Amino acid sequence: MSTSIFPNLQLYGTGYCALFARGISPTELLTRVSGREIRPVLLTRLEADAIKALGEDIDEEDVPDLNVDELHSSGMLDSSGPLLRSGIHGDWSFVVESEGPYLASDEILAFVSRGAVALSVRLSEAGSTWISYAENSEILSSFDPLFPQHDYGKHPATLEELTGFREAINSGDRSEAYGNAIRKIQKELRCAVPQEADAPRLLAVRITGGY
Repeated sequence: MSTSIFPNLQLYGTGYCALFARGISPTELLTRVSGREIRPVLLTRLEADAIKALGEDIDEEDVPDLNVDELHSSGMLDSSGPLLRSGIHGDWSFVVESEGPYLASDEILAFVSRGAVALSVRLSEAGSTWISYAENSEILSSFDPLFPQHDYGKHPATLEELTGFREAINSGDRSEAYGNAIRKIQKELRCAVPQEADAPRLLAVRITGGY
């Protein structure tokens, strides 16, 4: 699968779910997906990976530029919930969850899109994919790009009219349907984020008890 989209399996080898939202800040995006008051810390993707892998067993040598006591007090080491990182590129904020499935919730997508526009993309480690698009708390399009004719949104024509993604799917190899659809949708919505935007320290939260 192409790595020219973001996120991708080169960065998130066990799959991912990501939300993109236009018109709200990364802090507001994290607040909406958390559904509670947040205490964000700044983490690189590699630091987040180390925290997810080691949890309470992490020490200063594993994350030399972080204060482990602060990680404990912020709840960042609690493995009972997802670790989310959020950044911004252009007019769009994004939040990424390695593996999932917390961000894959329709309820979260609808809430994030309140007074805004939001796009959800997800890819499992097994290769299953899904794309959803929402405006002002209403999910307009929700489909597996391998079967775009089966759209469970309330107004599937909207995303097609905005982006023309179906032609991108139909004109390419079926095995690349997800990548082709995301590339076209992100280009037309102007929410294509370069993967370099995910490398530095971004706001991060752990949703205790989120699983």
